[in-house]
Amino acid sequence: MNWLTDTKIPVGKTAKRFFDWLQEAGAPFFDWLSWVLEALINAILWVFQTPHPLIVIAVITAITWGLQRNWKTCLMVVLGFLFILNQGYWDETTESLTLVLSACLVCMGLGVPAGIALAHRPRLFRAVRPVLDLMQTLPTFVYLIPAIVFFGIGMVPGLIATVIFVLPAPIRLTQLGISATPAPLLEAAEAFGATPRQVLWKVELPYAVPQIMAGLNQTIMLSLSMVVIAALVGANGLGVPVVRALNSVNTALGFESGFIIVVVAIMLDRMLRVERK
Repeated sequence: MNWLTDTKIPVGKTAKRFFDWLQEAGAPFFDWLSWVLEALINAILWVFQTPHPLIVIAVITAITWGLQRNWKTCLMVVLGFLFILNQGYWDETTESLTLVLSACLVCMGLGVPAGIALAHRPRLFRAVRPVLDLMQTLPTFVYLIPAIVFFGIGMVPGLIATVIFVLPAPIRLTQLGISATPAPLLEAAEAFGATPRQVLWKVELPYAVPQIMAGLNQTIMLSLSMVVIAALVGANGLGVPVVRALNSVNTALGFESGFIIVVVAIMLDRMLRVERK
């Protein structure tokens, strides 16, 4: 078997050369992107942390009522945030919510248009599908390496790694929702003289809203699952106490911070759950 190992395919070396070249050639772009994402993160974090926590809770509860029209869900959100305040994790929670919301804005802003384009181009979707599979199956720790190389340490590399891992979800679900639009609806719209743009905005997108919202829900859940991994590259949030508990084998701190992550995940899931009527 020596002959096989002696002719090792230089996968790692090729990747290193590519990233070295990309880092040198794309330095201005990466600096600009880092500045934009950092500004976005700081703006969202300011919105969460500047007002009194009770004001933030009241606003989020009002948003929940507007989305769900269910007092039980609103009560659950209030109790969840009050529990977070009681445990002393408000700052960490708002930092994690900032990372999640930033990832949602980037992923939905890229994923929904990409999903629409792929739904209208089946051949292109078949070609892109292996790339989406690779993005979701590649170990998430691997994303941290180029993120650190291009963006250093902090919230930005954590956001980049999160976006790469999460982006396939809104793309796939948007594509599924658009392509699943019943043919009779499309034929009826075309029979009444609707243009392709009108078909998209008045037929396909309204029908695909539950799938798109499911993509948003998955984006939030997957982003929240990355908070611990993002903490390894200097991102603040609920992942920091989890990593600290792991390093010090602190069971109490680990369970406490982990339970807060579960509470946040449940609240976000209930807030954004949309069912087709």
